[in-house]
Amino acid sequence: MTEQKTYTSDRKRLALVMMLAASICFSTGGLFMKLIPWNPLAINGARNLIACVVIGIYLIVIKHKLVINPTVLIGALCMAGVTTGYAVANKLTTAGNTIILQYTAPIWIMIMVYFFFGKKPSTAGAISILIVLAGILCFFFEGMSTGRWLGDVIALLSGVFYAGVFMLNSFEKGDALSSVFLGQLLCGIVLSPLVIKETDFSAPVLWSVFFLGAVQVGLAYIFFTYGTKYIDPLTASIINAIEPILNPLLVAVFYGEKLGPLSFIGAAIVLFGILYYNIKGAEAGNTAK
Repeated sequence: MTEQKTYTSDRKRLALVMMLAASICFSTGGLFMKLIPWNPLAINGARNLIACVVIGIYLIVIKHKLVINPTVLIGALCMAGVTTGYAVANKLTTAGNTIILQYTAPIWIMIMVYFFFGKKPSTAGAISILIVLAGILCFFFEGMSTGRWLGDVIALLSGVFYAGVFMLNSFEKGDALSSVFLGQLLCGIVLSPLVIKETDFSAPVLWSVFFLGAVQVGLAYIFFTYGTKYIDPLTASIINAIEPILNPLLVAVFYGEKLGPLSFIGAAIVLFGILYYNIKGAEAGNTAK
């Protein structure tokens, strides 16, 4: 029994590391999106087509059977909605606004978990979500001054889809890898033909597109699906809050899109929310022992 608990605990720790790695990969998206002078739909089609190949190879290597059912297909639509919404919003508003508004996902997760499973969040979970939301509002208020409201709305809608992606492993007939693969395949088939309308196919642009597909989407979602398999959606989404901190910082440093004082305050508040949840979770685990 002790050996089984240790085995489960090891997998959970690895899952936490995987989610952190996924967050770091995801966080590069804002910068590379800015660096590629293409239509956002063309970028999303190309990167998803590349990511689809990466995930497909992974499925073959681990001998994971592709599952197709209504639950998986809804997950695929969520996946397509997240990547498309993110790509479009990133071109219409700041990278900071895009990723932070997308990160309203934890709020939607709480609503979905309660709606579908009747499960209320723990006190620590609820408090941490409120803390994270306060940080998100700092980014939002500063971003509103840019007047790029359409990008903000699309980013917020992307957050709803993102919540669905976090929930992929929560349903009995759900299969996260299948949903991710099919969602990427859908975007790749529908949107990648738009690439032929582009004119800049220089080496830096092509390498940036390849990186987005292979690492920022493909490798990231391999880490992501493993992580969500062994940790609950709320924990996964809070760990993923590293992304909205790193994403705008990378854009600010390498692209020159500056963060204002409210954005830095928001990043600090979000980080505090993550630490609070993890500390409280550890304390609860020790008490249970």
